Amino acid sequence: MLDNTAHNYLLQIFDEEKVLTVSELSSAIKSTVEKDYSSIKLQGEVSGVKKHSSGHTYLCLKDDESVINAICWRGTKVSFPLEDGMEIIARGRVTTYSARSQYQFIIEEASMSGEGALLKLINERRKHFASLGYFDRKREIPKFPKTIGIITSKTGAVLQDMRHRLEDRYPFCDVVVWPVNVQGALAPEQIVNAIRGFNFMVEKRPDVLIVARGGGSIEDLMPFNEEAVIRAVYDSSIPVVSAIGHETDTTLIDYASDLRAPTPTAAIELITPVLADIKLRIIDLRTKMEALLIGILREMKTRLANSIKHLISAQFVLMAIRQRFDDKISRFLILISNYLQKESIKLESKRITGLNQYITLKKQRYETIQHTIMKRTEYFMVQYRQTLKVLGDRLEQGSFKKILSKGFCFLTDIGGKTIETKLDFESSKNNGYVIHFQDGVSEVLENADKSVY
Repeated sequence: MLDNTAHNYLLQIFDEEKVLTVSELSSAIKSTVEKDYSSIKLQGEVSGVKKHSSGHTYLCLKDDESVINAICWRGTKVSFPLEDGMEIIARGRVTTYSARSQYQFIIEEASMSGEGALLKLINERRKHFASLGYFDRKREIPKFPKTIGIITSKTGAVLQDMRHRLEDRYPFCDVVVWPVNVQGALAPEQIVNAIRGFNFMVEKRPDVLIVARGGGSIEDLMPFNEEAVIRAVYDSSIPVVSAIGHETDTTLIDYASDLRAPTPTAAIELITPVLADIKLRIIDLRTKMEALLIGILREMKTRLANSIKHLISAQFVLMAIRQRFDDKISRFLILISNYLQKESIKLESKRITGLNQYITLKKQRYETIQHTIMKRTEYFMVQYRQTLKVLGDRLEQGSFKKILSKGFCFLTDIGGKTIETKLDFESSKNNGYVIHFQDGVSEVLENADKSVY
């Protein structure tokens, strides 16, 4: 409807039968339309969306009977991308495009028309990404993260609650926070940039990312249902944990992430161990190692004692026992070295910076035990070798060769049986006998001269 001024102006022109130019008429219509429809709300279905390189979006809004052209300038407060078939309620103004005698609606704000439309859009996107396999990949979250990256708002209680929970459970972990908007039109782009930025980091690159936000309505959580955010999570080389809203809230990022936490603080609990559990594990490993060392020493002592009891020949038994003992010692030292190295690697892999002093003290304790074992083993070897030497000397002193070296000899018959009595000598001299000296033997045959005895 034309205002009174424009109406009177037109009547005056027509009364005077003055001819208007097209531009004059278009200007009068534009002035009237923009004044009467400077701020209205319009409901309709989005159609023919075209995004220009400048950032502006051109589209149509329609219902069952009519269509109106619409424009969404770059930077307009719209928290979701406009798509064909979407039912929206837009606030804006009506203007005209004089060059083509068209009128159009300038969108200043827009929202989904009802919760049902949002749920329908989210469900369609979920089916689309599921068909692409974006929800199938689930990577393992590191058990002992050294650095955690958190993507959330820098204001609010969420970040503080997460920090407090981390200090209670796992205070030795570094935290890098990338503040973003978690609601509104700027949120999706900032969240995408944060995920990609963490992936490009070289120093203090996080081992795991947490995307967190408190609860909210479906409209508030829409940034976490955007296609760009889902693709960024899928493309991330760092495992991502989603912690959006409360336990009953579900967004598409929950499906795409590697792990879904019901709340932001629960995300901290899911990806970090308990310090008390780590201390108990170290104590348990120390107890098992000490028991293993004691058992090995007892077994070696028992076997060595059994070997000494069954000593037959000083020379050969000494060599055999020495070989077996050296073998056991080598295996024992290798076992200790491998075990300590294995436990050291396990502790090192956990990367618990705050436990370095504690672990160093325990390592020194283990090295002291190992040194003590080596000293005792060397002392035992010296004592054992001295004992074997004494036994060997005794056996050597009792050897018949030692007696022969003093000028003695002994007789055996031709068959090698020792002649110990005169009766044995009488019975064997007819067949011959053998005299054993220190440096050899001499046979006395049957026809030999009688020996003096």
